Amino acid sequence: MQQAQTAIILLAHGSRDPLWRRPIEAVCARIQADQPHRAVRCAYLELCTPDLASAVGELAADTTQITIVPLFLGTGRHAREDLPRMVEELARAFPHLRLHLQTPVGEDERMVALMAHIASETTHEATIR
Repeated sequence: MQQAQTAIILLAHGSRDPLWRRPIEAVCARIQADQPHRAVRCAYLELCTPDLASAVGELAADTTQITIVPLFLGTGRHAREDLPRMVEELARAFPHLRLHLQTPVGEDERMVALMAHIASETTHEATIR
C-alpha cells in the first residue's frame, strides 16, 4: 500500500475583505494544479473561515501527515507563540497525525530574493497623481 502524500495547509492571518483571500487561494490553486493528488487547504487565524482546527479536521481522515505553511512575511507573535501552541493542541486532538509547522514563507531566502526582485522592477510601476 502506497503512503499518502503529506497534505498542506496554507495558513494566513485572515481579513473581512473577501478580496484579501485571492492571493492565498491562488497559491492553493497553483499547488492543486501542479500536484493534483496532494491535498491542500487554506486556513485563517481570524476574521474568515476555515480556521486551522477545521482544516486539520477536514484532512485528518485521509492523511497521516500535514505540513502547515504560514503565509506570513515575518515571525511575529502569531508565528512565534500562537501557532506552536495551536499545533501542539491539534497534535493532542489528532494523535494519529504528524503535524509539521514550517517557518513563515517570508523568512525563506528565496522569498526575500523574489520580493527584492519585484520591488526593483521599474517596468510595472503604478503612478499615482
